[in-house]
Amino acid sequence: MNYISTRNNMEPVSAAEAIARGMVPNGGLFVPEAIPALDAAEIAAMAGKSYQELAQWILGKYLTDYTAEDIADCVAGAYNINFDTPEIAPLVKLNDNEYILELWHGPTAAFKDMALQLTPRLLVKAIEKLDLQQEVIILVATSGDTGKAALEGFKNVKGTRIIVFYPAHGVSKVQELQMVTTDGDNTYVVGVEGNFDDCQSAVKEIFADRALEAVMAEHGYQFSSANSINWGRLLPQIVYYFAAYLNLVHQGAVAYGTPVDFVVPTGNFGNILAAWYAGQMGLPVGKLVCASNKNQVLADFFASGVYDRRRDFYQTNSPSMDILISSNLERFLFAMTGNDGDKVALWMDQLKNEGIFTVDADTKANIDKFIVGGAADEVETLSMIAACYDESKYVLDTHTAVAVKVSREYREASGTANIAVIDSTAHPCKFVSSVLSAFDGVDKKESELEMLEQLVSLTGISQHKGLQDLDKKPVLHTTVCEKDEISAAVQRILGI
Repeated sequence: MNYISTRNNMEPVSAAEAIARGMVPNGGLFVPEAIPALDAAEIAAMAGKSYQELAQWILGKYLTDYTAEDIADCVAGAYNINFDTPEIAPLVKLNDNEYILELWHGPTAAFKDMALQLTPRLLVKAIEKLDLQQEVIILVATSGDTGKAALEGFKNVKGTRIIVFYPAHGVSKVQELQMVTTDGDNTYVVGVEGNFDDCQSAVKEIFADRALEAVMAEHGYQFSSANSINWGRLLPQIVYYFAAYLNLVHQGAVAYGTPVDFVVPTGNFGNILAAWYAGQMGLPVGKLVCASNKNQVLADFFASGVYDRRRDFYQTNSPSMDILISSNLERFLFAMTGNDGDKVALWMDQLKNEGIFTVDADTKANIDKFIVGGAADEVETLSMIAACYDESKYVLDTHTAVAVKVSREYREASGTANIAVIDSTAHPCKFVSSVLSAFDGVDKKESELEMLEQLVSLTGISQHKGLQDLDKKPVLHTTVCEKDEISAAVQRILGI
């Protein structure tokens, strides 16, 4: 299977080249030429299989230039004792209508581990297949969770260096400590005086800078990405939607073929896009519910068909969704227009230069078949954490709380009888200060690390091993730059 550009500006490439490049050089994202179609019998036969078996099966449909042995090696290296449960992505029942898909059992306590324990291994195989002689420089923009997950995934990976940019005042203290204490001889972390969109836009501009690309090549370097703009990062996320649905079938909670709704808290749109790909492959996906926080640019878009980033940016208690430019929406729009790359390129140009675009009526009608949006503000988020704990003694993190609130509003408005599977994207201790704020009468400790112990004591939840003793680790990364200095920072780090 080959991969094409969402802007029709590049000849098709192999999966290995798409993963190695990360992004289309002239702007645009790689997507598969065709989505593999699976019949019901083939999918149903996978019920009861291990997560590793499901991953090999799904990846094999897309990575046709990788051997079965290549894929098996990558999967075995990604999903093992580095996750704290053999299920990898367990499903927890809240009630008869709601299940929580826990995606945070990897080494950094966030859903990004589900892909980023695998992506570096896929990239190493791609480098071998393409016989690349250049050192691969991984550029990452993060709103908090991707950074640490990518650092852990690429740490000490031969032939690569990884540079992570994060908003210096826009992540939780726990997230920041996770990143700046990362060791490894190929890791670099830079705080940016700006927000996530500033980081992400700068990284995209670096990828599109042909003059810099030439200088990089002269010094033996080439760029790639660990953000979900890289197909090798998005592809592994398809797996856990199959795992969740087949888990429900295996448990007897649904009969195969019964549609299940998936509710996803998202800012950059990659996590929910993976669910759409699963549905297009044949998984019985009902409605996709896109949950936004106060930065509700996606919720507004799905309501109106107008994408308008010309609005105030809010730092919220669900910071990983503090995003106004959703990169992976481009892939979805490409599909919703019938692969009209010219139309997508026009909209992306309007978004960049004018801050707004409006989709046509046919595209909006296609979108409405699959997705509905909703939003929760910070007060509603904390109220949902408290309510869910009162109901079931289950502790939500702030992002998952946004999703539960939006899910319940959608269920009430639509009257759907479908079971809702809600993505839980982070362990609640990653956002401990906000989570504790949801509990009445709690006098929070002064430091977030003390609050971790406080939350564990209050609720009885288990502390995640990836969050332990962060205050005892040395800070190894102290670089900070202005938002317009990101390219210069990359060049300084590389000595070019």
